[in-house]
Amino acid sequence: MNVLLFGATGMVGQGALRECLLADDVTRVQTIGRTATGQQHPKLHELVHRDLFDYGAIEAELVNFDACFFCIGVTSSGTAESEYTRLTYDLTLAAAQTLARLNPQMTFVYVSGAGADSSETSKTMWARVRGRTENALQRLPFKAVYVFRPGIIQPLDGIRSKTDSYRWFYMLTGPLLPLLRRLLPSTVLSTQIVGRAMLAVAGRGALEPGQFRAVLEAADISAIGRAAAV
Repeated sequence: MNVLLFGATGMVGQGALRECLLADDVTRVQTIGRTATGQQHPKLHELVHRDLFDYGAIEAELVNFDACFFCIGVTSSGTAESEYTRLTYDLTLAAAQTLARLNPQMTFVYVSGAGADSSETSKTMWARVRGRTENALQRLPFKAVYVFRPGIIQPLDGIRSKTDSYRWFYMLTGPLLPLLRRLLPSTVLSTQIVGRAMLAVAGRGALEPGQFRAVLEAADISAIGRAAAV
């Protein structure tokens, strides 16, 4: 499986990259972002691209991928709705629309957030915008689109968030998170579980007998990720 990874320097993206590099069924991982991760691995190829709204000049490097893990996310705190929409909806769709045209056989995994509103009517700005983004992605002609809605995620393996407010949160709650994850495994996830769940749905799908679920909440992600680790 060849995987394209957006947001590899963020907390969730770092976890996804680590699991991709460890996975026997992943042949190639190509990261794309404004900065490189600085990591080196025989499977890893890094593409530094400054304009994440326009891929015209690099389309030749975006073909023949089986899966895309889109882990770019920005905080809505202190951000106007127009700017949050640009950095969430517009940026995501710019990449996804290009990839759907170039890789119609691709499975696209989008990391959203717990509380996103697919009805697009929430009074909470970020929930509306995330829900609108989820809906737009599911209309694109990919092989499959999965929306991940994690809540609390414990960073493992030395991974750290780039967002200041999140770093403070993890600094303050760090001693409690391992306990909470043991007590509430379907609520408190880890970067490891999320990364493994991404690989699982890309490789096998999130299927139950007679069912297809595109939107996966924290409990779904936990069950898929834990089953993949067995």
